[in-house]
Amino acid sequence: MKLNDPAQPIWTSKIFFLMASIGFAVGLGNIWRFPYVAGESGGGAFVLLYLLFAFTIGIPIVIAELLIGKKGRAGSVGSIRVLVKEQSLSSFWIGIGYLNQVAALLIQVTYAVIAGWVLLYFSRALTEGFVQIAPSVAAAEYEAITKNFFATLFWTISSIFFCGLILFFGLKNGIERAVGFMMPTLFFVMALLITFNIFAGGFKEALIWLFEPDFSKVTPEVCLAALSQAFFSIGVAMAVMMTYGSFLPQESNIFSSALIIVFADTLVAILAGLVIFPVVFSSNLDPAAGPGLIFQVLPVAFSDMPGGYFFGVFFFLLLAVAAITSMLGLLESLVRWLEIEFRFSRERATVCVILLNIVLSSLSVGAYSGVVNWGSFYSSFNDRIDYLSNQVFLPLGGMLIAIFAGWFVNLKLIQEDYVVKNNRVFAIWKLFLRWPVPFAVFIIFIKGVLQV
Repeated sequence: MKLNDPAQPIWTSKIFFLMASIGFAVGLGNIWRFPYVAGESGGGAFVLLYLLFAFTIGIPIVIAELLIGKKGRAGSVGSIRVLVKEQSLSSFWIGIGYLNQVAALLIQVTYAVIAGWVLLYFSRALTEGFVQIAPSVAAAEYEAITKNFFATLFWTISSIFFCGLILFFGLKNGIERAVGFMMPTLFFVMALLITFNIFAGGFKEALIWLFEPDFSKVTPEVCLAALSQAFFSIGVAMAVMMTYGSFLPQESNIFSSALIIVFADTLVAILAGLVIFPVVFSSNLDPAAGPGLIFQVLPVAFSDMPGGYFFGVFFFLLLAVAAITSMLGLLESLVRWLEIEFRFSRERATVCVILLNIVLSSLSVGAYSGVVNWGSFYSSFNDRIDYLSNQVFLPLGGMLIAIFAGWFVNLKLIQEDYVVKNNRVFAIWKLFLRWPVPFAVFIIFIKGVLQV
C-alpha cells in the first residue's frame, strides 16, 4: 500500500494521531487497574518502579511497532509482510501480525463487557446516584449486575455499537472527530475531579501514598507487578500501534511520538491515583481493596461524601471515555486487517467486526452471568480468554516484536523513516530493544504461563 494510494488513510495532523494513540493506551488498565495494583503493592515504591519500566521497556516497543506500521502502510499483518518481503526474511515473522490480531480480538471480547458495566454504572450515577450504600450492599449490587444477563448484554452491545458507528465513517470523519472530542473531555474531567479532591480531603494522604516510596516494600513480587503493569497499560502487541503507525505522514518523528504517548499514558495512571485515593483515604476505605475498588468500594464513598452525586457522575464518565477510546483502537486494527487482507470496503469490514464482536461478547456475558450452563469449559470462558490474551499472546507478541525489529530487520535501511538526527539516540534505542526489552518481557511471559 503506497503512501499516495487514495485508499491509504493518513492522519490529518499529528495531534489527532497522538490523541488516538494516547486514547487507546489510556484505558481501563490505567484508571481501573493501576490504582488497585498500586494499592496492593505498597504505593510509592511501586509507582517509582512502574515509571522506570514504562520508559525503559515501553518506549522501545512502541517505537518498533510505529516503525513497522509506518514502513509497511498495511496494518499489523500486512506491514510485517512488507518488511519480510523487502528484506528477504523468513515468512515465519508474519505470524507476529496474526498473533497481535488474535490478541486484539480476544481482549476486545471481554473488554466490551467491562465497558458495558462502566456504562451501566454511569447511567445509574446519572439517574439515581449512590445514596447511603453500605459496603455489603455495594458488593451485592455489583454481584447482581454481573449476573444480570440482559442488562449487561444491553450495555455491552451499546458500547460496541457506539464504537462501530464511529469506525463506520473512517479515519478522518470517524476516529479523528471522536478522539478530538473525547480526549479533551477525559483530561478536563480528570482535572475537575482532582481539583474537587484537593478541597474534599484525603489529598495529602494520597500524595504521600503515591509519591513517598517505602523501599522496604520493594520485593521481587512488587517489581514483577510494576513491570507487568507498565507493559500491559501501554497497549503493545495488540496490533493497534502498528495500525495507527501505518496512517502516519512520511515526515513524522516516531521517537518523539512514542515518548509523548508513553508519558501521557503514565501521567493518566498517576492522575487516576489522585482521583481515586483521596476518596479512599477521606472515607477510611482500604487502598488495597483489589479489583473491586472501582465498582464495589468507591460507590460507598460517593454515597457519603459531600457532592458525591456529581463526583460519581463525572468519575464514571471518565471511565466510559477511557473504555471507548481503547475499544476504538482494538476494533480499528481488526477493521483495517479485513480491508487490506480481504479487500473489504470500510463499511463491510466494520459491520463484520462489530457483528463478530457482539456474538463473542454475548458469550462472555453469558459466562459471567451464569445464565447458560454449558459445562466447565464455558463457565471458565472469560478466564481462558484472559489467560490466552493477557498471559500468553501479549507478552509473546511483545517479545517477538522486539527480537524481530532489534535483531532481524536491517534498521540502517529504514533509519530515515525515524526522522532522527541523533545517531546516539538511535543506538541507545536499538541496544534496549535487543537486550533489556526481550528479557523483561520474557519474564512476564514465564510468569503468565506458569501463573507464578
